[in-house]
Amino acid sequence: MIFLNPVFITFYLSLILITPLSSSEVSISATPKTVPKSGDNVTIQWSGVDSPSKLDWLGIYSPPNSSHSDFIGYFFLSSSPGWKSGSGSISFPLINLRSQYQFRIFRWYESEVNPKHKDHDQNPLPGTKHLLAESEGIGFEPARGPEQIHLAYTGKEDEMRVMFVTSDGKESTVKYGLNRENMDQVVGTRVVRYEREDMCDAPANDSVGWRDPGLIHDGVMVNLRKGKRYFYQVGSDSGGWSMTNSFVSQDGDSNEVVAFLFGDMGTATPYSTFHRTQQESISTIKWISRDIEALGDKPALISHIGDISYARGYAWLWDNFFTQIEPVASQLPYHVCIGNHEYDWPLQPWRPDWSYSIYGKDGGGECGVPYSLRFIMPGNSSEPTGTRAPATRNLYFSFDLGPVHFLYFSTETNFLQGSKQYEFLKQDLESVDRKKTPFVVVQGHRPMYTTSNEIRDAPIRMKMLEHLEPLFVKNKVTLALWGHVHRYERFCPLNNFTCGSLGMNGQGWEAYPVHIVIGMAGQDWQPIWEPRPEHPDVPVFPQPARSLYRGGEFGYTRLVATKEKLTFSYIGNHDGEVHDMVEIMASGQVLNGGGGSGAESSKVLESTFSWYVKVGSLLLLGAFIGYVFGFVSHYRRDTASGANWTPVKNEEI
Repeated sequence: MIFLNPVFITFYLSLILITPLSSSEVSISATPKTVPKSGDNVTIQWSGVDSPSKLDWLGIYSPPNSSHSDFIGYFFLSSSPGWKSGSGSISFPLINLRSQYQFRIFRWYESEVNPKHKDHDQNPLPGTKHLLAESEGIGFEPARGPEQIHLAYTGKEDEMRVMFVTSDGKESTVKYGLNRENMDQVVGTRVVRYEREDMCDAPANDSVGWRDPGLIHDGVMVNLRKGKRYFYQVGSDSGGWSMTNSFVSQDGDSNEVVAFLFGDMGTATPYSTFHRTQQESISTIKWISRDIEALGDKPALISHIGDISYARGYAWLWDNFFTQIEPVASQLPYHVCIGNHEYDWPLQPWRPDWSYSIYGKDGGGECGVPYSLRFIMPGNSSEPTGTRAPATRNLYFSFDLGPVHFLYFSTETNFLQGSKQYEFLKQDLESVDRKKTPFVVVQGHRPMYTTSNEIRDAPIRMKMLEHLEPLFVKNKVTLALWGHVHRYERFCPLNNFTCGSLGMNGQGWEAYPVHIVIGMAGQDWQPIWEPRPEHPDVPVFPQPARSLYRGGEFGYTRLVATKEKLTFSYIGNHDGEVHDMVEIMASGQVLNGGGGSGAESSKVLESTFSWYVKVGSLLLLGAFIGYVFGFVSHYRRDTASGANWTPVKNEEI
């Protein structure tokens, strides 16, 4: 006779009672096993999920050995039609991070929701205690050529810089020429990379935020003929070649230039992640692509004045950003200046007492490293970080393009009188040849003027008014463009909060700078305007006389300049039409300084871009529709979140 210990009987009975019975094993698969190129779709399928819950979720992991909490992003299974059956599928574009991906399904219970563990929208981040299934790894086809291609001017008229990323850093070259079939000029590339130890703070130097950035290549095409369309490819025979792209070389004798300018665009992901991403950036790129189609062989550039990718320490968002802009940045030089979300961290070297409310942790611990190495702007400005991180670069620089002198500077590093940056700005502005470049356009991230209710930045605005405005006024700066505030706002020609005369009624006029805030390209946290001082709690926001046009519509701006006149237009993302416009003569006189006029602006646009804009719209819409819908429409954040969390804007510019 066999006697069973009552303790063991009780133990095994308890296991049977508390272990959920499963009628089937959860299965998960990902196809294709090898993705052709970055941005192509993958499909994740699953079945066998018992008693499906709205909190069941799919985690995206790269590399595959990442811990459960270090996901790239996630979808709730409930975003798939028919999810209640326990089966479903999700398709979305995948970005090449130069390592394999794995996908995992988790069960998450209401009782496990941690109200203190939240994402940027204040929604609880999903829990990882209960793994239901994990897929095999999938990767990208080898030898497909470099990715994340983008151009920039070097400061020399007969050159064009091209940068790109590879996974192995093997020797790569740039082939280019005037004929697509005969790219007979070849230059090599320089290779750099940065390490996790170069980051200054979390999450950039934590396992949750850090991912290998790949090898960054920099090549300079030289001996370019003026104003010619060049074709180029980057890569190698062993690693593969990129598709053939083209650009128009610089022409200092050109009488016309076009620029597309904006700030605070960011990037869009089809999944939810730790930070809110910028879905409107898709539309911004779409409409700029439309305008590029209409350019023909005119010289042009793109200018992004701070808050570039909004990666903020989550490295894969830089890869996402460069993949998203490649369709335009591989055709036009893409110029940038530094913003708070590329740089600011608690131990940054320049942190004067008056800036206690300004410089914080907005950079997510990156301390300017990805910004400094992934872009190379003209000049050699830099500031040491005080850590093992490389010096912060691309801070202040200038160049001429046609009749415009473009000047960029940093609001995140010392710009006060006596600083290196101030001396550069002073010397640069004083040396502009106004006969060659009658228009001067200055660009920085945090605005000198704004009527948004952003009181934390008041001290830096006071310092800019004290140290920089006299310099701008004395040297007759034409336009001062700013980001940081996620709105469009155009001011009258200003000096010390006072509008200069426009000379519209025969009176004398003054060539003061026209300040315009253009931070509306993608970031969707929208600040309110200044309330009445005597009633700060009442939602009434009068528009001061100095503010001629205010708009909350996402979009970008377009500058078209000849030797005689500069036309600056604000294009809205919802319709691709002009919503505000100002014209400034080479003398500095502002012709139409009043509020925007869509009809009048459209006439000017027609005379500049002709009917090609409309034709370009139709052509581009067809080519772009798959990209837009694949990247965003089917998997916008609110669609992907089957748990119906409520988006809450974070009070962070």
